[in-house]
Amino acid sequence: MLTSLGVMSTEGDRFGIVSTGKVWESALQSAVDAFLGRPGSDKFAGCETTGLNASELHDLPLLEVREKMMQATKRLLRNGQGRGDATDHQTPERGGDQGVSQAVNVNAICLGCAGMVGLDEAVRTACIQELGDKRGNAVHIVDGVKAGVGVLFGMAKTGF
Repeated sequence: MLTSLGVMSTEGDRFGIVSTGKVWESALQSAVDAFLGRPGSDKFAGCETTGLNASELHDLPLLEVREKMMQATKRLLRNGQGRGDATDHQTPERGGDQGVSQAVNVNAICLGCAGMVGLDEAVRTACIQELGDKRGNAVHIVDGVKAGVGVLFGMAKTGF
């Protein structure tokens, strides 16, 4: 969450989470609300899930896992749990491409499971398909494992 909040550059930017099973949608919503100090923050676009469990991320065929990741990502970009006015975000100055989704302004997507390491390319592909090349490539994909290592490295380097 810290990394996602750190890459927000304009008013109205939001982050969302793509995770595994349905149970995580409400659990992660509660965790984000607690972290941000209030329910319903306009910084959080919500959580969408693949319907897979952590072991299925590794046991199922890669094409099936990629497809489920892409579907969850596209739902997140389209829905954002109803936050914001989705029609405001397809202007040329926001990088909108003609003929692409009227998605909420999600500029960061967290991979919600450590088992999703390496699936960032599926999320990127879904962003490009849903938003077009320019906006799709501008979405930050946050791998929690890498972000956690970065935080720990920074803390160690500064003596904390």
